[in-house]
Amino acid sequence: MDFTKLNSHIEILEKSFDQIPEERKKPLQDLAMFVKEKIETLGRAHAIFICTHNSRRSHLAQVWAQAAAHRYGVEDFIAFSGGTEATALHPNTAQTLASAGFDIVKLSESDNPIYQIKYDGNKHPVIGFSKTFDNPFNPQTRFAAVMTCSHADANCPFIPTAARRISLPYEDPKEADGEPNEAEVYTERSNEIGREMLFVFDAFRNL
Repeated sequence: MDFTKLNSHIEILEKSFDQIPEERKKPLQDLAMFVKEKIETLGRAHAIFICTHNSRRSHLAQVWAQAAAHRYGVEDFIAFSGGTEATALHPNTAQTLASAGFDIVKLSESDNPIYQIKYDGNKHPVIGFSKTFDNPFNPQTRFAAVMTCSHADANCPFIPTAARRISLPYEDPKEADGEPNEAEVYTERSNEIGREMLFVFDAFRNL
């Protein structure tokens, strides 16, 4: 398993933190502070990245957050994802992550397939499939609820078991599905999310 491409891609994203708008840095720093607080008090930190269908943005954020935590040596952080409803991890999401250098294996064939997503040959993979945010697969308490789309933020107004709620919406790449610029739009969104998740753990290191 060769992650040279992924590591090179990460290095490029790390050099582009200046592309993050100033207004985005506050919620990213809030997430970094949450991770630090929970690791110091509980020995671990969990975040659930939430979007309506748990098919694109929330999975991209989950995978990039886990890879970023590993990049910066924050091994006591685990990223999860969920939706306000379950659909399927979209094939374009899996293809975009594979193009960035992640190792993707589809473990099951169904309407809601399960994917193994690796960012390091010696680390447990991210298990990707669509689920609601309160699915038993996800942590049930003491997690940060990170809202990656404005629709989920508006329609998921109360998550009683979340320790913190952070709004971090991204534009939906779904709008490009079937269009000539489909791959370009998905790559752009993946890079935006990857850059910001790397910024989170760079900020963690400096707290």
